[in-house]
Amino acid sequence: MKKVLIISFSVIQSDPRVMRQVRQLEFGCDLTVAGFGPKPSGRMRFIELPKPRASVAQKFWWVVKLFAGAFESYYWGQPRVALAFRVLRDLETHIVIANDLLALPLALKLAKGRPVVYDAHEYSPGEYEEQYLWRFLFSRYNDALCREYLPRAASMMTVCQGIADEYAKKYGVKPLVVHNAPIDQCLLPTPVQSPIRMIHHGIASHVRHLEVMIDMMAYLDDRFTLDLMLVEVEASYMTLLRQKAKRDARIRFVEPVPMSEICQRINEYDVGVFLLPPVNFNYRFALPNKFFEFVQARLAVAIGPSPEMAALVKRYGFGVVADSFEPQALAVALAALNTEKVRALKEASHRAAQLLSFEQFGQIIESEITRLSAAEK
Repeated sequence: MKKVLIISFSVIQSDPRVMRQVRQLEFGCDLTVAGFGPKPSGRMRFIELPKPRASVAQKFWWVVKLFAGAFESYYWGQPRVALAFRVLRDLETHIVIANDLLALPLALKLAKGRPVVYDAHEYSPGEYEEQYLWRFLFSRYNDALCREYLPRAASMMTVCQGIADEYAKKYGVKPLVVHNAPIDQCLLPTPVQSPIRMIHHGIASHVRHLEVMIDMMAYLDDRFTLDLMLVEVEASYMTLLRQKAKRDARIRFVEPVPMSEICQRINEYDVGVFLLPPVNFNYRFALPNKFFEFVQARLAVAIGPSPEMAALVKRYGFGVVADSFEPQALAVALAALNTEKVRALKEASHRAAQLLSFEQFGQIIESEITRLSAAEK
């Protein structure tokens, strides 16, 4: 049985994309997963990677190295990378899957010439390009790592076509597209009643400008309510959102649920809402987990004109797309809906759910592992 190592510097059990890799491969491979704990459930060997803290002096020298362009020294000098190499260097493996750019050079070194599958997730050279400090310190660094290491990967994947095209244009690679779709939840659309119940779920980060969806409610009548199911990562921003929302009784905050329960939990709603201003490259081409979770929950989908999401909404006819990222624009699109139209959109989502599920996209990962394994023989 082929031995596969998955590496990700993330909390594995709460990283949906990595967990889908685990679910796809755990029964067909001798699978080892290395990342941050706690150990996820499943049929695998789990190696918990250390999460060392850096001293002030270390951080100072990191800045010096980044400023000086000593990118290799910076990368291999990071304690989490160095410790991960020590933990994993004696592991025998046939194929390594590296998640995100931070894991790629390490994976290539550990593979010792064996194939490495690189799942870039999103576009690392433009990850936080809206932040001056990130551009100053990490833009050249991420670009240098991509130029050096992307051509060495035997296979590469990313989340959507727009990002794949940019990687191809800038680095001459040809990533496969594996969407962030969960497994088919086998749910049914719930009846639509009045008021039309809208939901947004996810991380409460100020970079996502979630307040625009609160502002949107001022332009909608009492036929609509909005629930926010948010994971708090910035206490001050969560406080700001609550303060802003308390003026409108139609807006509620509901408790988040574990990743595996999201689709079941939001199935009772009517419309999944996501208005994401394109403040950086990845947000411009966003095609996130929550979009596919809306579909798997059999909801109508209401979004801004994000091209990757908009293309699927229009192709399958399960939602509305605003003309701009202004809150009023999405309110105009929503205001044109009634219960009958929402019911039809939810039915369209139901028809598309199997096509937009991991059952479709997970086969790409398994096929690549099979192809690379055969090439090694």
